[in-house]
Amino acid sequence: MGIPAHLVEKIIWWAGCPPYKGKIVLENLTPKEIVGYLDKYVIGQNDAKKTIAVALRNRYRRMQLSEEMQQDVTPKNILMIGSTGVGKTEIARRLAKMMNLPFIKVEASKYTEVGFVGRDVESMIRDLAVTSLQIVRESENEKNKEKIANYIENKIIEKLLPPLPAGASEQKKAEYDASFARMQERFAKGELDHLKVKVNVPNTPQMPEDGLPPQMIQVQESIVKVLGGMGKKGPEKEVTVKDAKKILEQEASEELLDEESLKALALEKVEKGGIVFLDEIDKVAVSSNSQGRQDPSKEGVQRDLLPIVEGSTVHTKLGMVKTDHILFIAAGAFHVSKPSDLMPELQGRFPLRVELDSLDEETLYRILTEPNNSLIKQYKALLRVEDVDLVFEESALRAISSYSLQANEKTEDIGARRLHTVMERILEEISFFADEHSGEKIVVDEALVKEKIGDVVEDEDTTRYIL
Repeated sequence: MGIPAHLVEKIIWWAGCPPYKGKIVLENLTPKEIVGYLDKYVIGQNDAKKTIAVALRNRYRRMQLSEEMQQDVTPKNILMIGSTGVGKTEIARRLAKMMNLPFIKVEASKYTEVGFVGRDVESMIRDLAVTSLQIVRESENEKNKEKIANYIENKIIEKLLPPLPAGASEQKKAEYDASFARMQERFAKGELDHLKVKVNVPNTPQMPEDGLPPQMIQVQESIVKVLGGMGKKGPEKEVTVKDAKKILEQEASEELLDEESLKALALEKVEKGGIVFLDEIDKVAVSSNSQGRQDPSKEGVQRDLLPIVEGSTVHTKLGMVKTDHILFIAAGAFHVSKPSDLMPELQGRFPLRVELDSLDEETLYRILTEPNNSLIKQYKALLRVEDVDLVFEESALRAISSYSLQANEKTEDIGARRLHTVMERILEEISFFADEHSGEKIVVDEALVKEKIGDVVEDEDTTRYIL
């Protein structure tokens, strides 16, 4: 699959050229180009795609302004309203992958207000900071890939070759250099992978527990930092050269890269480009129909969310992170409650609202067949491993879409996720006995689809339990 000519200048190759072995990061895309990319993975929902595309483009536009103006331009947070399985999470996930931005998806229902046992809302920013540091570290490791490889090679060869004694003659030095060069050739060919060497296995520091107050987390992080510094390299262990290469990658990264510079880059990235996808926001809304407002902790979570979304400062492992320019995308089905049941102040922090469409039969058919990662392509690829050629007739695909829609209408509407359940039901026997059909072609037709799920869908009670 080629890259469109108009996007070539906007692409950063992380691992060289075609056949696209590494990550492809698209930058500085117009809203049309962002929507075009999303169309490959998410069918329909054009309004949601446009709203998010404009929000992301505005982030790029903001960075082109003067420092003074940048401070005044705040992100326009988005509230997505739609049933489960219509594409809310997929849109956000694909955008984060495409733009290579710090992104986390969290469930609002998992948080508790300050004073209750559980995770406090500030932990989402701490998680976002960790994600940002990982992205920056991977990026810098890729830039310094050659230096890291040379460090690992030299370390291993030095362990395999006996050290040159002090005061050695020029002849001995020349012989040592020649031996080192020969070892480098063998190392490059993988001829040394079976040999054993002793390396220090890095310690894995214990991370602070979730749910603790911020002050306690700071204390724990300080203790971990002190103890981690005392025994940074960990115990020595004898491993094969092949395993030593992986172990030494972390050591090489720590030796060659400046940790403080990485943190500074990650801090800038999270403050200017971070995205928090806050799912199930409707679960913390207090419905106006509820008797006596039974769960006060829901309002507490909203009150705690408010300063984070408005703009505050949160202590993280990168330092103090300002949330003023982090983009928040909230999503919820709002079956029981409605957006107006949220606190007025919190509603005001999500000025852009978009309602996602329910999925009809035609949309389910397109989801089944069109996306780059469609279920049909996935199942074909999985069975190709067993040398089975899986073929779907057009009538079978239409029947699958029709039965999935009927199941959604008769029970809970779970959107495109119903396709996963229906497909597994149809292909269960084929997948189980796939090894016995190696080299064969298996056709899924309408009759097979009807046989496997037709009767199940007709009976509403059975549908509830099986599909």
